[in-house]
Amino acid sequence: MPANTKFELKMGAATREAFGRAVAELGKDDPRIVVCDADLSKSTMTTYFAKEFPERFFECGIAEANMVALGAGLAMTGKIPFVSSFSAFVMTKGFEQLRTTVAYPQVNLKVVGTHSGISIGEDGPSQMSIEDLSLACNLPGFTVLCPADEVAMKAAVKWAAGHNGPVFLRAGRVKAPIIYPEGQTFDFTKAVQLIDGTDVTLVGTGLLTAECIKAAEALAEEGISARVIDVISIKPLDVETLAKAAKETGAMVVAEEHLVDTGLGSRVAQGLASTTPAPIEFIGVENCYAESGTPDGLLDKYNLRAPAVAAAAKRAIARKIG
Repeated sequence: MPANTKFELKMGAATREAFGRAVAELGKDDPRIVVCDADLSKSTMTTYFAKEFPERFFECGIAEANMVALGAGLAMTGKIPFVSSFSAFVMTKGFEQLRTTVAYPQVNLKVVGTHSGISIGEDGPSQMSIEDLSLACNLPGFTVLCPADEVAMKAAVKWAAGHNGPVFLRAGRVKAPIIYPEGQTFDFTKAVQLIDGTDVTLVGTGLLTAECIKAAEALAEEGISARVIDVISIKPLDVETLAKAAKETGAMVVAEEHLVDTGLGSRVAQGLASTTPAPIEFIGVENCYAESGTPDGLLDKYNLRAPAVAAAAKRAIARKIG
C-alpha cells in the first residue's frame, strides 16, 4: 500500500462476519474443511457454514474444552477444522486442550476467537477477552493473527486454511473501518506500513489500527510526521520492519485492544530491545477489567482512541535521545 495515503475509513463489516462468510466460501472448494462451534454459531457467524454444510458442522454445546479436543482429533484424521467461540471462552476454557492436544503434537487446527477486546460492549467483563493474544502467543508453534478489517480477515482465513499448523485468529464483534482495498494481497509474515513518517511510529493491530491512522492525520496537522504500521501477525512478529521504523523515526507507540502487560506492546518491546531500542509508549487496557457499556463508550473511557494515541506519540517523541 502506498505511503502517505489519505484514508477515508468507511465502516465495513465486523471481522467476525468476514470470518463466517469466508470459511463458508472456502468450504465449497475444499471438503476437508469442517467447523466446530460451542453453542454460539449465530454470534461467531459459523451459522453460514452450518447452513451450507450441515454434515460438516459440529455443534459442541457450551463446552469449549471438548470442542478443541474434537477439533484436534478431526485434524489428526486429515480434516482442516476451524473451531470457534468467543475468545474469552475458547482461550481460557480450552487452554489445557490447546496446550496438550494442539500445540504439543502440532496438529493442523484453526482456532477463531470472536468478540475479542472490550468493544464487545454491554455483555460485560465476563465475556471480554483482553488476555487472548497473550495466551495464544504462549502456545508453541501457533501463528497468531489479528486482522484490522474485513478484507484482511477474509485473506487471513484463506491463508490459515492453507497453512499446515495451528493458527489463532482474533475477530471482533463490532463493525470495523475498512483499511485495505478489496483484493489486497498479504504476506502474513510481514507487518504492513500504511503511512510513511519520520518523527514517530504508530503500531496498531485490530480495531486500534484505524485509531492509529486517525492519530497520524491529527498529528500531521500539528506538523508531526507519524508512520503507521498495521501488525496483523502478532506471532511470528515482523521485528525487521519494526526495527527499521524504530531506527528511522526514533520513537514508537503500540496500540491494542488488549492488556498492555502481555500483548503486542510487550512483544514489540522485546523484539526491539535486542535490535533497535527506542522510546515506546503503550496504549491498551491497563491492569483492569472494563465495565459493561456501549462499545463506543468503553473505547472512549479506556482511552483506546486516536487522541490518546496522538498524546502518547508526543510523549514518545519527547523521550527521544539526541
